[in-house]
Amino acid sequence: MAKKVNITPLHDRVIVKAAAAEEKSAGGIIIPDTAKEKPQRGVVIAAGPGKKDEPVTVKAGDTVLYGKYAGTEIQIEGLDYLIMRESDILAIV
Repeated sequence: MAKKVNITPLHDRVIVKAAAAEEKSAGGIIIPDTAKEKPQRGVVIAAGPGKKDEPVTVKAGDTVLYGKYAGTEIQIEGLDYLIMRESDILAIV
């Protein structure tokens, strides 16, 4: 479940906790840190209220897929998160 943070994103922004990068390939090969790909899946931690005529459709706790280079990395209370626009989210899983 999503961890409660004491920050509220504005407008159509959401805060996402990225999933951990894969440690092993499907064939069982251990992937070194330098070759790991940036995850494209995460859990929504907080969502803003949306724009004037467009409410946000995702909510805290939703697992989402987002673009590879979407969002800005931020650190809250020592943990790494991404803050992005709702339009950067591709799907809710």
